[in-house]
Amino acid sequence: MKQRTRRNRSILGTPLRPCSKGTRKRTGFYRNGYCSTGANDHGTHVVCASVTDAFLKFSKEMGNDLITPRPGFPGLVAGDRWCLCALRWLEAYRAGVAPPVIAKSTNRVAFQYIPKKILMKFSKT
Repeated sequence: MKQRTRRNRSILGTPLRPCSKGTRKRTGFYRNGYCSTGANDHGTHVVCASVTDAFLKFSKEMGNDLITPRPGFPGLVAGDRWCLCALRWLEAYRAGVAPPVIAKSTNRVAFQYIPKKILMKFSKT
């Protein structure tokens, strides 16, 4: 299914920008670099974040190991940008380990799960 990223908007109200660049760590549910979503994206991968060690450890403890490389996935390190599931980011926020959000690359769909005030507090452009 081809995703039309031009119609997606960021939390700033601007056209959605890529979260990751290059092909080695291409992010997004559609692996096109954008935090776009669609009917098949049950995790709603719409929050572009600059992951931290604390978040990566938390995610692994919650059952989603983003650190360990596996076929087709090189593993993440602190500073990598990745499209996170909105509810996982919210869980991390509640646990005190939410990573910074890249506002221009975070899909406004995130506002359906995360209060705007909270998301904007963690955002950087």
